[in-house]
Amino acid sequence: MAEGAGTIWPAAAAGAGGGSAADLYRSLVRVAGAPSSRRELWAWCGLAVLSLALAGVTALLLAFSRIPGIQEVVAWPLDFFGKGLVVHVVFSFVVWFLAVFAALLQLATLRLSSGRPRFNALGQLAVMMTASACILLFVPALMDRGEPSLNNYVPVIIDPLYYTGVALLGAGMALMAARLLANLPGRTAPLEPLTLTMIAAAVIYLAALMCFGLALAALEGQPPSHAFNEELFWGGGHVLQFVNVALLMVGWYLLAGLATDRLPAGPRLMTAAAALLVFPAVAAPGLYLVWEPFTAPQTEAFTDLQYALIPPTVLVAAAVAVNRPAGPLPWHDPATHCVVWSLAVFALGGVLGLFVDGADTRTPAHYHGVLGGVNLVFMGLFFRLLLPLLRRPPRGRRVLYVQIALYGAGQALQCVGLFLAGGYGAPRKTAGAAQGLEDLGAIAGMTMNGIGALIAVIGGVLFIWTVAAALLRRPPVPA
Repeated sequence: MAEGAGTIWPAAAAGAGGGSAADLYRSLVRVAGAPSSRRELWAWCGLAVLSLALAGVTALLLAFSRIPGIQEVVAWPLDFFGKGLVVHVVFSFVVWFLAVFAALLQLATLRLSSGRPRFNALGQLAVMMTASACILLFVPALMDRGEPSLNNYVPVIIDPLYYTGVALLGAGMALMAARLLANLPGRTAPLEPLTLTMIAAAVIYLAALMCFGLALAALEGQPPSHAFNEELFWGGGHVLQFVNVALLMVGWYLLAGLATDRLPAGPRLMTAAAALLVFPAVAAPGLYLVWEPFTAPQTEAFTDLQYALIPPTVLVAAAVAVNRPAGPLPWHDPATHCVVWSLAVFALGGVLGLFVDGADTRTPAHYHGVLGGVNLVFMGLFFRLLLPLLRRPPRGRRVLYVQIALYGAGQALQCVGLFLAGGYGAPRKTAGAAQGLEDLGAIAGMTMNGIGALIAVIGGVLFIWTVAAALLRRPPVPA
């Protein structure tokens, strides 16, 4: 049994096909073994699960704030529902994703440098900046100041504190990406799929920041508003989706390998997939030069970038599905459950995305599916990689299977419900009577959405509890 894997590391045969995942895991155990490296990895894992916990707290507060007459009992902050919704989305889809991104960047840096990375201070500074950002992104929702802006990708509370939090978060991730790239010269380990894909993700992230910077320069002198935020985050937000797909590919690659000890893809395939992601992403800042910023042609060009996400995703998904040992899947391993559910939910969201028009709930049906697929991979990475590397593996397989199934099934039901309601004209970004639900199909769809959301939330709460309990547990003393 590999060191630190606890009770969920399965017996594995010698690696075949793409190589041995056990060897890869043992190398990660070795390079991440220094106390300073484990402390940093623990911090990123802690910030990741904290972001989900804060998203859950705001969701609960949002539900309470809509109880009839509650305003007579509790003095809610001004426009709390809108601001709470912004905070919920940012922590559940932006901070959470970027904290996992940072953890994988650290592992790639350690592997690239054989456990002796240069510029370690950048990682420590990035952790402090991200922790500070979490405070600044949460506090404005509880204050009687600022106006919520439910713009795409990075919704905002128009308040200097919130913008400072966004800036700190972005800069902290930039330091992590820069540290990985700075360890490329004079590297002591060969490039392999994990490091290759994370290098691609780091470059893509920096391209997204460049898009944000170009948009901000073009908006100079304009006061913050919903339109300002929509234009500021539109281009870079599209590019950040390439980072999310890179993380999804890494997750599929690692989890499929850990479940079977057969890495599903070799360096050539993963290099090709990473290249297919990098080239359109690094070209994206040029769209601010080819067209006048924020015009219809430029907006459409950024939207069309979504089609560039399909080939690399399909390439890696096909490799995972095809290149596996003969015989039944290893269902005793939570990695298998996460990969299967992720492929299914992501594919559902991708197919539904062919029918979106941006005006109704078919759009959130699409992104609930694709983001749900990414979340399921992240759950697997915590269970099978990150927590075991910290010598804090989760306890009990059955409860892991339950929470994975609850989250996956809930997300799938939510997607189908939203898509059905959207087909009957249910508008997005509305709630309650404002939805104007009259058709039976729309009512049935939103009911399915509500039931699916409840099931997924239960799975998410169990995941937060499991990971938090593992992180707070004292690791065993090495023999």
